[in-house]
Amino acid sequence: MIRTQDLTMNYGSLRALTGLNLEIPQGELFAFLGPNAAGKTTTIKLLTGLLKPTSGQAWLCGHNVQEHPLQAKRCLGFVPDVAIFYDKLTPLEFMAFIAEVFEMERPRAKSITGKLFEQFSLRPYANEQIEHLSHGTRQRLAIAASLLHEPQVIIIDEPMVGLDPVHVRVVKDELKARAHAGATVFMSTHLLNIAEELADRIGIIDGGKLVAIGNMAELRQLQGHGELEKIFLSLLKNPGDDRH
Repeated sequence: MIRTQDLTMNYGSLRALTGLNLEIPQGELFAFLGPNAAGKTTTIKLLTGLLKPTSGQAWLCGHNVQEHPLQAKRCLGFVPDVAIFYDKLTPLEFMAFIAEVFEMERPRAKSITGKLFEQFSLRPYANEQIEHLSHGTRQRLAIAASLLHEPQVIIIDEPMVGLDPVHVRVVKDELKARAHAGATVFMSTHLLNIAEELADRIGIIDGGKLVAIGNMAELRQLQGHGELEKIFLSLLKNPGDDRH
């Protein structure tokens, strides 16, 4: 459902991503880990069509992201690390706007919106302008909006930022449920415990290169460590140095 082939991105003389090859099948919850400036956000922008790669290709649901962007984006639910809204809209109006973008039938969109608002505790804020909502409430709205059209691929960057423990559990359960139902989930996070708890497989990127990939058993065998934190740190070129 997500595939990349030799995906490479340069920003001028800086190479941010080098020859990334990934194949993430239907129904897998994949965690993408790396230090700051490792290439995680660049990868996400390339997968979602926000950047054009220097070379290489990416596919979502079998659609080439560069050659067939509309088809690729129709199967995608995306939550960036900082969600962008039309702040003068209410959450209800914003969800109606998202439904129009994906050409959803109004009764179906209304029904799913109601379920998502209940699940993510958004009903009390349904008619408030988004600009007045807290960061955590906006994050819950962003996640709900990304799920409205029931996407086959979910790409989510730092999903737990700003969430209280109750809603962290709601999001964990929902991501696992979506993957179990057949969606492909690509989750970028700095929270190693979240990755270890949720992910079927984990990819670790450093200096723009994928340095390890596998489930926890495979990563332990690769590095000889039991804890993901030790595995992660042992793979980095310069732990604690954000310049690479």
